[in-house]
Amino acid sequence: MEKMGEMESPKAKVRPLVRIGIFLISHRIVFSFICCIAGAVALLLLPVLAKKTYISENALMPGSANSMLSSQDVSDARKLVADIMGLNVETRNSGIEIPRILAQHIAKLGAEVSHHRFHPQPNKFHPLHFFSSPGLEIMQENTSCFLPGVSTTGIIRAPRGDGKEAIVLVTPYNAAGMDIGEALSLGMAYSVFSLLTRVTWLAKDIIWLAADSHYGEHDSVATWLREYFSPSFASLEEANGKVCPANGDLYETKDKLVFGKDAFKRAGTMAAALVIKVADGNKESEDALTIYAEASNGQMPNLDLINVVNYLAVHREGLQVKVEKMFSLIDSKFLKIVGEIIELLGKLARWLNPQWRFGIPVAEYVEGTATLASSLYSQALGIPTGSHGAFRDYQIDAVTLVISPKVSLSNNAKQSEFLLRSGRLVEGVIRSVNNLLEKFHQSFFLYFLTGPSKFVSVGVYMIAFALLIAPLPIVAASLYSEASKCDSTVKGEKPSSSPDSNMDPSMLLRPWKWLHAAKTVFIIHIWSAAVSLFPYFISQIPNITPTSSSLSWVLLSVFSLHLLYSVLGSPFSYSSSLEPHRQEWATLKSMMISAAFIGLCLMSVVNFATAEIGALLVVPLCLIAQPLKLDVRARSSKAIGRMACNLALGVVGFPPAAFFLLKGTSEGFNGLNMGEFWKWVECLWVWNSATYFYIFLVHVPCWVLFLHILLHPL
Repeated sequence: MEKMGEMESPKAKVRPLVRIGIFLISHRIVFSFICCIAGAVALLLLPVLAKKTYISENALMPGSANSMLSSQDVSDARKLVADIMGLNVETRNSGIEIPRILAQHIAKLGAEVSHHRFHPQPNKFHPLHFFSSPGLEIMQENTSCFLPGVSTTGIIRAPRGDGKEAIVLVTPYNAAGMDIGEALSLGMAYSVFSLLTRVTWLAKDIIWLAADSHYGEHDSVATWLREYFSPSFASLEEANGKVCPANGDLYETKDKLVFGKDAFKRAGTMAAALVIKVADGNKESEDALTIYAEASNGQMPNLDLINVVNYLAVHREGLQVKVEKMFSLIDSKFLKIVGEIIELLGKLARWLNPQWRFGIPVAEYVEGTATLASSLYSQALGIPTGSHGAFRDYQIDAVTLVISPKVSLSNNAKQSEFLLRSGRLVEGVIRSVNNLLEKFHQSFFLYFLTGPSKFVSVGVYMIAFALLIAPLPIVAASLYSEASKCDSTVKGEKPSSSPDSNMDPSMLLRPWKWLHAAKTVFIIHIWSAAVSLFPYFISQIPNITPTSSSLSWVLLSVFSLHLLYSVLGSPFSYSSSLEPHRQEWATLKSMMISAAFIGLCLMSVVNFATAEIGALLVVPLCLIAQPLKLDVRARSSKAIGRMACNLALGVVGFPPAAFFLLKGTSEGFNGLNMGEFWKWVECLWVWNSATYFYIFLVHVPCWVLFLHILLHPL
């Protein structure tokens, strides 16, 4: 009886999560199809799901006080503009007279003034620059006989502050090519700076940086910030004199008071920064303001800063606020069709229930999608869209404001009105930031813009990414299970009759059977990491053209892969040397999917936009990969369709081909060559973009493994 009782004892129940996993594995094709379609639809719906911006921090109180900027301040600004534009071209290009004039005007206001001298930074590929910024030793090592750039700094000490916080106002100008727009930006900043020297409500120090952008806007601001936060005790004049003694005469001129050894002056911790630029050529019916916010590796300022600028520009100054958009998508017929469908669904939803607010007009949807695509691409590229990116590297919220008047800048009658209107905008933003008792933290740091007053938060746009990558672990587990079952069948083991046989431990493939696939994936990743370093050596070749550099890179990559196979063995050698295994390619695909899934997840932490775009290319490569011989043998319409998709993905997945397709779609295919791809990649490594690492540590290995699976000999 005891034996009978033991035999009748119920089996342990399988946990619900395990059953769900088994169900998804057994229906992986349907699950993968649904998730990919849902992920693509979620991306298309992001402009519809965008929210209107709102100010989260109540202390900002934009527009709560009347502007104090007067016509007298504007008159003083116009005098500064006249003094700068009155210089002859040779004197202006020397880079000495403009800092001298700025220093005189700042000193008259009673503010502190100093100068910052810097040399141009080398824009060459260096592997270690991905992990650390160039230090002082690198700067001194690369000093040259070029005359240094000179930026002028004015500081107002806040009467109600303790000197621990500051607000920065930046106006870049190019002394070698000074135009009326740069002169007006200096005049506008001076009018606001002049006002702030007299107000009593100022609680944060004000720093005005007139950045000499002769060697680049970003470099001038970045070198000043590096000196601000990491002071160097070596004399730039001494270092420059040792390398090029002729430059010593620069400091012996009559302007020694300006370029003498004045101390680098500092204020408190920076709460926010505004980069002001004036541009000509606005074709709109109103004065326009364009906001640039993207910084390195997809970093964005706190959304409250953009909201304050947008609110004051629209509701106080009547400016037309714009953000960048992909104009090539404005005329897209596909987006118009999608917009019409969404608009129709919105009307149907409101007919069923007036409280259901779904859908937007077609024109608004297309424009929102073009803006979203521009925001997504700019963040994924990882390159700052202005000198505000230098501040974001120090976790300082900053934006670049480009103001374009509706009339020509040479119209003297309208200059005063333009300076007054723009200056009041800057004054209002500074006054709002001055009200803060702490750093920006209330609003979002992770978001995409679909318009100047609309955004998509991280909680919404991460849904599309999650749907796209959700099939990867399911398919990898399914391939592992099938290969394990096939291996057990080959060895003559009796299959389990349990309904959960897919997860039966007796049927799991022994770990050493997967070492070959793991070795292949490891070899490809090591090779790809080495390929990412080849440009460092190619760039050392003198007088080499971008096209020759690209071709050399490709040939060197192919040769190195062949050499690596010769030393460590080809991934196809397993089929010929050991017993045949029809599911061998499945093990390699499972390892490839696992590596791609881990890479995409890690990249989403560094730069979500890069991971989002990367998933659109990598996920189809992972899911649809299958040996071409299987499709050729099947000779069915389904097999032919899958083979065509694999070949198309193999072409599109090649990084240069993907670049040419994207650039040709947005800008046209005329003039495209391999040199353009080299310049694009060169731009990535010069700016230390994490996208460069993603391409060669995630995308390229996945594409090469995809080709291995397609060409598998079975």
